Amino acid sequence: MKASDAVASFLLKHQINTCFELVGGMITHLLDSFAETKQFNIISMHHEQAAAFAAEGVARYSKGKRIGLALGTSGPGATNLITGIGSCWFDSIPCLFITGQVNTNEQKGKRGIRQQGFQELEIVEVVSSITKFSIKIEEVSSLLPTLHKAVSLMLSGRQGPVLIDIPNNIQKMDVPNSDVEYWVNQPLIMEITPEPEQKDLLKLLSLCADSNKPLICVGGGARNSSFLSDWLQVLNNNNLPYVSTLMGHERTTVTDCYFNMIGSYGNREANWAIQNCDLLIVIGARLDVRQTGSDTNDFARNAKIVQIDIDPSQLDNRICADLNFCCSADDFLKSFQISSSTFPNLDKHWINQLRNIRSQADRDEYPESEISPSIFFKLLNDAMHGKRVDYVCDVGNHQMWAAHSIRINSEQAVHYSGGMGAMGFALPAAIGVAVTSQSKVIVITGDGSLQINIQELDTIKRLNLDITVIVLNNFTLGMVKNFQDMYFNGRDQSTKKGYSSPSFEKISKAYEIGAIRVSNINQVKDALRVVSQNCGPMLIEVLMEGATECRPRLAFGSKLDEQFPHFDISSQ
Repeated sequence: MKASDAVASFLLKHQINTCFELVGGMITHLLDSFAETKQFNIISMHHEQAAAFAAEGVARYSKGKRIGLALGTSGPGATNLITGIGSCWFDSIPCLFITGQVNTNEQKGKRGIRQQGFQELEIVEVVSSITKFSIKIEEVSSLLPTLHKAVSLMLSGRQGPVLIDIPNNIQKMDVPNSDVEYWVNQPLIMEITPEPEQKDLLKLLSLCADSNKPLICVGGGARNSSFLSDWLQVLNNNNLPYVSTLMGHERTTVTDCYFNMIGSYGNREANWAIQNCDLLIVIGARLDVRQTGSDTNDFARNAKIVQIDIDPSQLDNRICADLNFCCSADDFLKSFQISSSTFPNLDKHWINQLRNIRSQADRDEYPESEISPSIFFKLLNDAMHGKRVDYVCDVGNHQMWAAHSIRINSEQAVHYSGGMGAMGFALPAAIGVAVTSQSKVIVITGDGSLQINIQELDTIKRLNLDITVIVLNNFTLGMVKNFQDMYFNGRDQSTKKGYSSPSFEKISKAYEIGAIRVSNINQVKDALRVVSQNCGPMLIEVLMEGATECRPRLAFGSKLDEQFPHFDISSQ
């Protein structure tokens, strides 16, 4: 069997059948083999970065149960994938990246020259620090064993991306049918992760027994756990409060015991809860500076801290916990069952304190704005209430506005670019989500972010996907402009001075996608009504000139519950 055909057979066996790519000479054998099976959904993008983000969308939607796949040709095709590879690495997304490479006899080898073949580039060396596994195939006999290893690694332990670089001549060599049969049917070798130790579970129970004001924090490492929903329901049943990180917010549904997102751009009630609890159980969050603020000594100032993480390097990193569990969120949630007797000394007023704080903090942070971000997202929540929808957010102030205010139910999810924080993520990632979910996807983006991969409007039109792009156009790169206002006396080089944005309504129509432009809150209400009823591509351009702040936010060096603008919260 031809090697590229063998690759296709292996991928289909493992249900990796949606492929995003931008065609190039060194991947034509693979694409031809995929197409000839009649079982692949091959989606041609207009940039390899967009292909990488779209593959990420497939894996994100499936909670890491399906592997995303993106292809790039040698040289620039491979380097254009890198931002998407990094995004998968930091947010623990299982994606397979396959790059074509020049023929083995055209490669520079160990010679001290920069390049031998046209578009030759050692992509494996470039991405080695942001992949779980990356390798160039040197012999056709190693191709299928390497694929088997790669898929096993992607899905094992802390998930993440892999890259396999396949020279063009190897793609067209023969693989013995017996080898194909063996490797296609060989079970994956999954990494065994440690389970929580009984002695540590007993220590945790002791901490819970002593606690009056407990709080649970759901991190990105817990968001895809199959046990999370039922576990949180037990918290709700027992009036136990919980918060989330930005990534944990992706799948944490609105309830009376959920107090929203912590951190520098977090909700006031969540940060107040962190700073006033006496026991903080953190599940799958790395406690980075955006989650804790810069003053680590003051984080959770009154609390014993328990941290659960699958990655041992993340434990006792910035924050030294009183008790650590090195295990998966699944194993922890399965092992640590909360009941009505887990917190015998629970302060019955604790949950009501938090509800009072949340009620006070639920206010319009932008009363001066014609279209307030706070009000906009409340209207979006209302418009999509009870509907199945995935939100995909780009990076900028609009991402934080969304994280502050989007409230999801069990049929909904939000997807953020977390660790990489890549502008241009949302539109292509939404394509991956939409082709997998076959239901409505709403992109939340800004004028700066949308322009990075705006060409993929053509892709959603070609595929007739049910994607609504909401672009919050403040004619500024607002988040960095906000930094400039704080630290550079408002000097706005490259955020306003030297920056421009077009009419997205006109661009959308050029792609033959229906568009609505709105400039006041009544027009917003009408447009969102259309969004809730529409099925197919559309774009809403929301004019918000001057809206460049994210409120509340934490100035560097401030304590977590001292966000700007100051708002005096009473716990009575």
